Amino acid sequence: MNSPERVIETNGIQLCTQTYGAPEDPAVLLVAGTSCSMDWWTPDFCTALAGRGFFVLRFDQRDTGRSSRDEPGNPTYSLTDLTRDAVGVLDGYSIDQAYWVGFSQGGWVSQLAALDHPDRVAALTLISTRPTGHGQADPDLPEVTAELLATWEQSGEPLWDDPAAMIDYLVESERSLAAAPFDEQAARAIGTSCVTRSADLRSAVINHPMADQGPRWRHRLEEIAVPTVVLHGDQDPLFPPANATALTAEIPGAVLQFLPVGHELPPRVHPTVIEAITGSALNSLTAGGGSREGSETDR
Repeated sequence: MNSPERVIETNGIQLCTQTYGAPEDPAVLLVAGTSCSMDWWTPDFCTALAGRGFFVLRFDQRDTGRSSRDEPGNPTYSLTDLTRDAVGVLDGYSIDQAYWVGFSQGGWVSQLAALDHPDRVAALTLISTRPTGHGQADPDLPEVTAELLATWEQSGEPLWDDPAAMIDYLVESERSLAAAPFDEQAARAIGTSCVTRSADLRSAVINHPMADQGPRWRHRLEEIAVPTVVLHGDQDPLFPPANATALTAEIPGAVLQFLPVGHELPPRVHPTVIEAITGSALNSLTAGGGSREGSETDR
């Protein structure tokens, strides 16, 4: 069962949040990617995850959805702030520790949470991400594919004030990142929800990639001491698969699983992702972690 949306105050801003499942169950915090609101974590996904015995939290990051936003082109926050915001969501629900699930930029936030706020992280599921932030990757990490770069160069300026055109823009953005078969229906449902709920998509699309990435953290990954699963599309054009191999190698005990997708999380792989999150949570409980007592994650 999902809750109504709830706005919490943290770090001097407002974040719009929503939960699924029973508050007494172990908490899972979902952190979306660059420029993505909570809508990216679909109700069907959240409901299915809650059905495995989790209290699932999703939220609009700064500049997305119904959360606080800066003027387009002038982000006043850093990746470190986005990490503090995510921790603030746990504070808003009086949750000491959670299983963190981060996609793309959300994977960077989750890595930083495990490094800078280790007491708040019971386990990690890192999806379609890498060990460095926005900007040029390290020399050993493959960059965005030439095909995707060409697609970006051919795309025009979004029609910001035309809702139907913005939905199409978001769908085509997802198409450029996806592997065949592209699930346009699922992408359009997410795009429609994003446009409907967002006060100004300019801030989301423009500001997140511009935000200060803060200190590098790749050299610290060996400090991560929680069960970690890395999931990655074997056809990812944004962060080609060697990024996932490098990330996995640098986190002690991390396990890598490739998915038959691009830089995306279509419904056809949701069961696999949910199984991975559940497995990571069970490993955490075996190791003595966990966000609540009386876990029912085996149901």
